[in-house]
Amino acid sequence: MKSPRRTALIVIIILVVIGIAAGSFASHQIAQKRHQERIVATTYAVVQIADKLKLPLVGIPNTANKIPARYQNVTKIGNPMNPSAEKIASVKPTAVYSVTTLKDQFGKSFKQQHIKPYFLNLQSVSDLQHVVTKMGAQYDRQSEAKAANHEINQAVANAKQRANGRQRPRVLVLMGLPGAGYMIATNHSYVGNLVQLAGGQNVFASKDQEYIQPSDEAIQKARPQVILRLEHAMPEMVADQFNSEFKSQSFWRQTPAVQSKRVYDLQEPDFDATANMHAAKALDEVSQWLYPGSK
Repeated sequence: MKSPRRTALIVIIILVVIGIAAGSFASHQIAQKRHQERIVATTYAVVQIADKLKLPLVGIPNTANKIPARYQNVTKIGNPMNPSAEKIASVKPTAVYSVTTLKDQFGKSFKQQHIKPYFLNLQSVSDLQHVVTKMGAQYDRQSEAKAANHEINQAVANAKQRANGRQRPRVLVLMGLPGAGYMIATNHSYVGNLVQLAGGQNVFASKDQEYIQPSDEAIQKARPQVILRLEHAMPEMVADQFNSEFKSQSFWRQTPAVQSKRVYDLQEPDFDATANMHAAKALDEVSQWLYPGSK
């Protein structure tokens, strides 16, 4: 007859074996699920998020920006403004991601290919962090998501400390458009959100609009102390447009920002119309422009 001690030992061994087997099976299931994910990123901002989370991609947008090494040989699916539904369908995606600001660009061709994109809200830094957290949980990348968000949180804390106790500068944010002049970016735009986090006062606020039409008279009246010029898409052309505008229109020379040479050009990849994984660096730059001479 077996002793109670020996029986208990046998039971413990059996439970340990079962636990190891169950853990191995769960790990295998997770690995298999990861292998089966076929994700398409239609914008560079989504590519950056995927890279931070170490996600596999089977489709990426055509872009002049530097593509992360892990995606060098991934299929190009066209311009973010007009991606090819046919090319996306050809890679047999399990998920297709774009951003909310481009939602109207996805028309009938996507429905015909039975493609239903997910539109990520990247209009602010907090929106970006929410997306990173959610995707981290969805694809079992919680540790990567936590690290990415910690970097942003640290930048926000640094900016807040730099602005503490100092007078808020009046800031004008412009978004240049190739061949079409510029728009004014309000507090609801991404760069406007960076200005807010950095402790600046956007001279053009809105209840719901991201961008509004420029008004020479309103700009003169606002007397911005800092001007941020976002060179969105075709930066060289937009930069030339801005320089020509600031030379030809005399009212610019009357603004405090121009007089004190506090006009800064914002370019990709650190800056864009939507939030991206360069948010921490972008916020740090804006913070130092608004509060120069501080650590």
